[in-house]
Amino acid sequence: MTTTAARPAAAPHPTLSVWDAIMITLGIVIGAGIFRTPAEVAGIAGSPLAMMAIWVGGGILSLIGALTYAELASTYPSAGGDYSFLTRAYGRHVSFFFAWARSTVIVTGSLALLGFVVGDYLSRILHLGPYSSAIYAGIAVVALTAMNLAGLRQSARTQTVLTVIEVIGVLLVAVAALTLGPGEAPAATPADTGLSPGALGLALVFVLLTYGGWNEVAYVSAEIKGGARAIVRMLTLSIATITAIYVVFVGSLLYGLGFDELRNSEAVGATVMARALGPAGLGFISMAIAVAALASMNATMLAGARSNYAVAHDWPLLGFMRGWQDERNTPAMGFIVQGAIALGLIVFGAFETDGFSTMVEFTAPVFWFFFMLTGLALFVLRRKDPDTPRPFKVPLYPV
Repeated sequence: MTTTAARPAAAPHPTLSVWDAIMITLGIVIGAGIFRTPAEVAGIAGSPLAMMAIWVGGGILSLIGALTYAELASTYPSAGGDYSFLTRAYGRHVSFFFAWARSTVIVTGSLALLGFVVGDYLSRILHLGPYSSAIYAGIAVVALTAMNLAGLRQSARTQTVLTVIEVIGVLLVAVAALTLGPGEAPAATPADTGLSPGALGLALVFVLLTYGGWNEVAYVSAEIKGGARAIVRMLTLSIATITAIYVVFVGSLLYGLGFDELRNSEAVGATVMARALGPAGLGFISMAIAVAALASMNATMLAGARSNYAVAHDWPLLGFMRGWQDERNTPAMGFIVQGAIALGLIVFGAFETDGFSTMVEFTAPVFWFFFMLTGLALFVLRRKDPDTPRPFKVPLYPV
């Protein structure tokens, strides 16, 4: 009799440090959006003070959300993340619809739209023909999937490199903006005297979209070394770091361009770098945004494949995705299925007028619906499982 039969099935085990998890979180959140949304928010806010307050407020709201996830992830650590929380709170049927939507729409749609961002900006450096953006997007999906199949340690190292480059790129744009000197102060207008609730809500939509994605780290909660305390520390430090980077970035744009030019710019990063460095600046910003999108793609893949693995254990029809390569600490079939669906969506988007916009419209409504359900799961589980030990509790609950 061999000992092999007595071994437990391969499953996730703690491999990631708090630093690794922070890099994954920053990689997901700090994407191309920060180069696009400041102008939109400035145009809605109507004044520099209101604009900066909205960006700080977005960080505070994200921290509140992160604390909610910290309680859920530390109480129920699992490779299933949101899927696991929804199953416990609402039952198998709701969580199955989420898992289906996540596998076919949310994660794969996000990978496709991020791939189109990579393609759009790399095409400015080297154009590959009428389907250039889609070709680059497909290459990115295949390359990152192959790299993730090599194992979690390789994925984490790659994520760290991409995230560091990404953050440096954002900070360099901020420094470039500061070198331009103070921009013109906005002329006082009646619009500067107040912000309507509707305008505030619309501005927060753009800001929270730019802060979005930190919840994905729940899918690697079972693989973070240090248990519940490490999860809480990681989420708190991640949101604080992201908020600081965003506030510094937007403040630098405001200083260098001035409020009026900022809100009228269609591409603030390109505007700053072109003015600071000339044509070379445009090449830099194109590469910086492409790297930011690649960092988000890789981190999204890490989380998405693990949700495929988790749902496969609950539904026999999807059992082919339940395999876990113990020596590499990775769900191989989860990555392969995820990559194949993302490639299919890229092919679909290639024949649309704007592949990026098509994928945003495809994914956003579904994502926000299930994101809301997961937040409400905290209240449901507090009632359903009152005796379950909670290593961390959201302060001031239920305020």
